[in-house]
Amino acid sequence: MKQKIIFLDIDGTLTIPGTNVPPASAGEAVAQARRAGHLVFLCTGRNYAMLRPLLAYGFDGVIASMGGYIECQGKTVFDCPMTQSQRRTALEVLERNGVFRTVECMDGAYTDDGLKEFLRSHAGQGNNSELLRLREQIERELNIRPMSEYRGQPVYKILVTSLSGERLRKPREVLEKDFWFCMQEKGEDGLLSGEIVNRRFDKGKALRRVCEYLNIPVCDSIAFGDSMNDKQMLQEAGLGICMENGSRELKELADDICPGVEEDGIRTAFEKLGLIPVGKGERA
Repeated sequence: MKQKIIFLDIDGTLTIPGTNVPPASAGEAVAQARRAGHLVFLCTGRNYAMLRPLLAYGFDGVIASMGGYIECQGKTVFDCPMTQSQRRTALEVLERNGVFRTVECMDGAYTDDGLKEFLRSHAGQGNNSELLRLREQIERELNIRPMSEYRGQPVYKILVTSLSGERLRKPREVLEKDFWFCMQEKGEDGLLSGEIVNRRFDKGKALRRVCEYLNIPVCDSIAFGDSMNDKQMLQEAGLGICMENGSRELKELADDICPGVEEDGIRTAFEKLGLIPVGKGERA
């Protein structure tokens, strides 16, 4: 089979969101695909520090921070943090309008304590108790630290959580020239969450940068994702595949849908596409 280059989102695609251990079937499928001569890249919204534990499973490169940092076969080929002015403006306008922030740097992420305080004070309402538990678990798993420990390191993107769309109105006015807002659907708790990403990059642009660097036609690329921050990656790839556990909107624009992350989805898709032999791996 002709060599393919595969791009895998992490949370909700390669792993259960917020964890660092893929299903055994997915890890083996990646190893088999690479042995067959295909290239496999991580392509994630996570910063480099958050994805580092997964490097032990073996990949040909990583796209981190939604495309803000790209490493290919051990060499940095793209590195684009916010300017100091962009970072200062973004953090100030978000704080001034009561939007909770998590800044993502190369060495880790730093988050406002205010969100957890809000969730604790409303823990008995709706889904907030479960959301608080999950958030605290994710912060432990991914080593997300308090904003008070942030010391001005370069920022690649900012995660935002807002109590209302109105609180995001002014930040959008101020920031949309330089940044795009990738917002998720409002949760049952009523909170809006999403990412603020530099317009100079996204996962789709990153996929194309890697293909050009390696001199591989984009038509020979395959991308896997589950949420709307994977939209550009799936649209840019030669073949875009959404996980069954993915968002409705992404499924509608994907070329195909594979079983969910906990249903051996990655291996099933790799087998279907002929990237690996059928039935040769261990079932998880």
